[in-house]
Amino acid sequence: MRGLGGVLASPFRHAWRATFGTRRSLSIVITLTIVAFAVGFASNYWLPQRLGYTLLFGMMLAGVWTWSSGQGVRVRMSRSRDRVQAGESIIERFEVINDSVIPKLWLEVEEASDLPGHTAQFVTSLGRSSHRNWRVQTACHRRGLYNLGPITVRSSDPFDIFHRELRFGYRRGLVVYPRALELPRYSAPPANLPGEGRFRRRTHYVTPNASGIRDYEAGDSVNRIHWKSSLRTGSLKVKTFELDPASHLWVVLDLSSQDHIGTGDDASIETAVTIAASVIRLFINQNRSVGLMMFGERLDVIEPDRGSQHFGRMLESLAVAQPIGTVPVASILYQQSRRWGRHTTVIVITASTDPRWQGAIRTLTQRGVKAAVAMLDLDSWGGRGGAAATAVELRALGVQVNLIRKGDHIPAVMVGQIPGGAISSGAALADVPSNGTEGAGVVPLAQANMEMEEAVAEADWSQAEAVAPPGGETPVR
Repeated sequence: MRGLGGVLASPFRHAWRATFGTRRSLSIVITLTIVAFAVGFASNYWLPQRLGYTLLFGMMLAGVWTWSSGQGVRVRMSRSRDRVQAGESIIERFEVINDSVIPKLWLEVEEASDLPGHTAQFVTSLGRSSHRNWRVQTACHRRGLYNLGPITVRSSDPFDIFHRELRFGYRRGLVVYPRALELPRYSAPPANLPGEGRFRRRTHYVTPNASGIRDYEAGDSVNRIHWKSSLRTGSLKVKTFELDPASHLWVVLDLSSQDHIGTGDDASIETAVTIAASVIRLFINQNRSVGLMMFGERLDVIEPDRGSQHFGRMLESLAVAQPIGTVPVASILYQQSRRWGRHTTVIVITASTDPRWQGAIRTLTQRGVKAAVAMLDLDSWGGRGGAAATAVELRALGVQVNLIRKGDHIPAVMVGQIPGGAISSGAALADVPSNGTEGAGVVPLAQANMEMEEAVAEADWSQAEAVAPPGGETPVR
């Protein structure tokens, strides 16, 4: 019986704690009301009784006030975009609308968020059939996947006896891409091209290598029409293209937990991710075929491809990359070496000084794979040393190495090195221009910026809640 009584009493106990344990004003008013009635009826004196009735009537009035404060309230929100790069800002616009004829004297509006530095809290009052607007601009400094929303509107009576919360909308994601810096003088070692220097493979991208023509199909761009053939044949013909004579390029990012140190924006993983995004940006803008490989919770492989959409996919993976992996970079290189051949260049970004992964690099180079390494010196982060010695050993194997220390200017350090030469540092290359005005193969900044649409997402809440072309192509004259 005691157990059954405890089970039955448990819901009432939780309700009592939720009501009176967190609302001190309500607890005080109810206690005073009970005491006033008890004293008034016990002594048959009119003053305590009238005090009790006054308190009871006041609680009823406060309850009606709080209930009416949430009636007819709507929230409208719009956000400039859901994907930004670190260092950029998002703009949110909020509108709180009162469709009721009852004024709202006290409304607290707050948007839940785990985005660092994001604060969207307002206190307002609304007349009948009126609205208020706010504009919030938040700078996104740290890469990652964050949640914004829902929006909570709180109301209460003047004595703070009762509270009412209304939730509008739902939780929406925001992706903050890592920084992708411009690397005007970085170049990876060129790989050996297969065949006679050209991939006999069709592509839907426009390249300098036009290989034939085909019939016009709905959706084809006008700039691909071959007008001479169209006039000669009497029907619209469009040009087909082949890939440029270029090799595949892979970026391997080491996410092993034992090869990274630090927290926050000063962590070594942030420098590694920035290097990876910058290298990918450079070669995507050169219309190179770039792939990404890293091992965190699982093996994440993005096959080589071209274009801004492919760049966006790789940035999304880099945005959530964390050093939680348990597989060393040596194992990744050995296990995935079958993907790479003589037409491949592999760029490894790591801080590992383990001799085993140096052996993996040696094996790849013996097979004709071109390799480059961006080496993080953990000694500058307060970790282990040995990065400089590892870099010297790799360079003796003919591997291009860039040694990066904490606080270095990445565009100045990431300069293609001649194997066997001196290891560069930020101080030694401080005079290297980073605006891309010198050197061959420099990509203009306007071209280097990734094209992302600013899709305006609007919401209004009330209280309720590659086809391959056909065969038979003709060579283009």
